[in-house]
Amino acid sequence: MQNLENKKIAIVCDWIKDWWWAELVLEQMLEIFPNADIFTSIFFQENNPVFKWRNIKTSFIQKIPLLNKSHKLALVLRPLAFESFDLSEYDLVISSTSAESKWVISKPDTVQICYCHTPTRYFWSHYHEYLKMMEFWALNILWKWLMPRIVHSLRKWDFLAAQRPDYFIANSKNTASRIKKYYDRESRVIYPCVDTSSYMLNENKSDFYLYVGRCIPYKKFDLIVDTFNKNGKKLILVTNTYNKLYRELKEKSNLNIEWKLNISKSETIELFWKARAFLFPPEEDFWLVPIEAMACGTPVIAYGKWWALETVVADKTGIFFGQQTVESMNNAIEKFENMSFDFAEIRKYSLKFDKNIFREELLWFIECI
Repeated sequence: MQNLENKKIAIVCDWIKDWWWAELVLEQMLEIFPNADIFTSIFFQENNPVFKWRNIKTSFIQKIPLLNKSHKLALVLRPLAFESFDLSEYDLVISSTSAESKWVISKPDTVQICYCHTPTRYFWSHYHEYLKMMEFWALNILWKWLMPRIVHSLRKWDFLAAQRPDYFIANSKNTASRIKKYYDRESRVIYPCVDTSSYMLNENKSDFYLYVGRCIPYKKFDLIVDTFNKNGKKLILVTNTYNKLYRELKEKSNLNIEWKLNISKSETIELFWKARAFLFPPEEDFWLVPIEAMACGTPVIAYGKWWALETVVADKTGIFFGQQTVESMNNAIEKFENMSFDFAEIRKYSLKFDKNIFREELLWFIECI
């Protein structure tokens, strides 16, 4: 697709509510296409400089109290919301999605690309897990009764919507395999990125282990707390999620475990810089935090599955543990403490995930269409 500077471009994403790793991908897309319009179900990042002067078009969900604050509650409305967007004036539409933004409908001669972070987890790969951890408060009982009765139709509609993009890009090999399995679509792998220039190499590590993430069930904060309650080693846990799980785990944490809530990005980077090792216990389709740690020369102790296998090099940038159990994780920590790592080589390895590489690969892919 040549002469992109003359094309009318739209970037579509599921929601813009928090600032996590999918939003970093969106930021890089906006760097490539600064004049692109943004379409999303809801938008609550008004003070974020990334969106200054951007033309942002939200759906009708934005105006519905309660639903506009919870993307989970708005689940059954989002397909309708994205199908309601008029994209007829656009030459190129790029959806950055792990949910429903690929449902948009474009005109026949519009090129539509889906950058897929994962096929919709709560319909497919993690349906049963999400069913157990729904956060609908007083409506939990209703949703747990309703969801099994409608999910079959939602899966059919999601499959059909996945046939609308002309091209799929996957954020990992694991995601590419899921796209094939659930949507029967081929995809090109382009890894997401971090700004590695924002991180500095440090070869003088401290004695603490580090974990950073949302304190929700599948992130496995409970496994880490149990592990370090048993081994007694110094641990720092960083999250911006204040919920029931956070309160329960903090209450059961021994004195060797320190919790940090809602700290700044600069403070988090300093912890990456100093940590003895970064912990990576969940099953993730993609997660850029271990890359940030490695950009500081910090090795990673990871659960050996999915995204970790594409980002951690065994015995060079970190090590793996085979089961999500206290025993398996502690065995890996013990092994780690008897090893040595080349921190400069870890930093060098992280550069393959730099933002400039992402931009070059994505732009090359689009120009070759």
